[in-house]
Amino acid sequence: MTSLTASLTTDPASDVSARFAVINPADGSVITEVADAGPADADAAVARARAAAPGWGARPARERSDILLRAFGLMMQRQEDLAALISRENGKARADARAEVAYAAEYFRWYAEEAVRVRGEQFDNPPGTSKVLVSHEPVGICVLVTPWNFPAAMATRKIGPALAVGCTAILKPAAETPLTALAIADILAEAGVPDGVLTVLPTSSAGPLVDRLLEHEDVRLLSFTGSTEVGRHLLERASRRVLRTAMELGGNAPFLVLADADLDAAVEGAMLAKMRNGGQACTAANRLYVHESVHDRFAEAMVARMGALRMGDAADAGVEVGPLVNDKSRRKVQELVDDAVHRGARILLGGTAPAGPGYFYPPTVLVDVPADARILHEEVFGPVAPIVRFTDEEAVIETANDTIHGLVAYLYTEDLRRGLALSARLQAGMIALNRGLVSDPAAPFGGVKQSGLGREGSTEGLHEYLETKYVATNW
Repeated sequence: MTSLTASLTTDPASDVSARFAVINPADGSVITEVADAGPADADAAVARARAAAPGWGARPARERSDILLRAFGLMMQRQEDLAALISRENGKARADARAEVAYAAEYFRWYAEEAVRVRGEQFDNPPGTSKVLVSHEPVGICVLVTPWNFPAAMATRKIGPALAVGCTAILKPAAETPLTALAIADILAEAGVPDGVLTVLPTSSAGPLVDRLLEHEDVRLLSFTGSTEVGRHLLERASRRVLRTAMELGGNAPFLVLADADLDAAVEGAMLAKMRNGGQACTAANRLYVHESVHDRFAEAMVARMGALRMGDAADAGVEVGPLVNDKSRRKVQELVDDAVHRGARILLGGTAPAGPGYFYPPTVLVDVPADARILHEEVFGPVAPIVRFTDEEAVIETANDTIHGLVAYLYTEDLRRGLALSARLQAGMIALNRGLVSDPAAPFGGVKQSGLGREGSTEGLHEYLETKYVATNW
């Protein structure tokens, strides 16, 4: 257990004597047990964050920057160990886990650089009657709630900007993957983050714990990554105290392959957009719309590529597809596939969960998927590629936009002017044009419609954690 949370287990007022098991999804075995935080621990975490806030906020930006930069270096030094930990508790293939660590660490480096660039402004008001001074201050104590699918990157994407600007924070990781969060907290402590600035609270009862945190007057921001359904509940809860909120919610990403697309590039992009983390990503290509002139060749290529992937325990060398995170996730994927088949879809590859231990689901390709199939309207969160044939470009844009979500859309065409014109019409916060990967610490990550509020990454992500103050004066 990290030193930043170990004190909870010895605090006489704490109820963290309870523990819960962390499960390896490859075989269902118990990896270890961690302290199960409750409401009293939420109160203690807020008290420590409140006590640490003045000193941390008053630190020169350069000092906070140096600490984050040291944390970046430590993460990269321990990349293999962190990747192994992610693979064990998450089931992510080792290559994917290794890439996640590098991506996660980059948020510490990016925000180390941004920490020293928080600037205000000064100008005369138009009538010339006063000077306008604008500055930015830490918003206050931040509650950060992260999911299990990217346990390192979703943590650093929130911790990085919060600490960079001088906020203190309380991180509630997913119950499935608390070990990665605890390891990152250890690294931050080693890098120089003082006690109380960051507290990690693993829990098996997320609702009561987060509700208790949000009751405290000192808590001023909630940042959440997860499902739209849970996000709606948390927005309602946060509204009672008019909290600042940053929400990165669900997705239903369309992947459009036009008639003039470079088919080899489109297949490569689809493999990356669909199979990253075994399809368990809010940015995953959820619906693949392929023009009729290239549909059959695209489907054949996807069957060949996905069928060649090696599935197994992520700890084994060469494994490219690990297990899903738990049995509930696997049952949901099977339900969506069965529903599509029942409505007329054809299975070209996979389609049935294997017997044996672990929560594995094979890479699966579906074609002739009807418009009313649930799999086209719900996040799959698994290695399933539902391919839909289209003929009319105008109609497919309407279909792509016909969802409550708007996180990311993928588009392949060799005509750049056409691609940019269609990108402007796709209702998504992020467009991957002739690319299968959109995430970048330097770019604003976030969606429109019910895919979220605010942005993470980039300079915009930094300003989520700042309040703007304006002073009117004369001299």
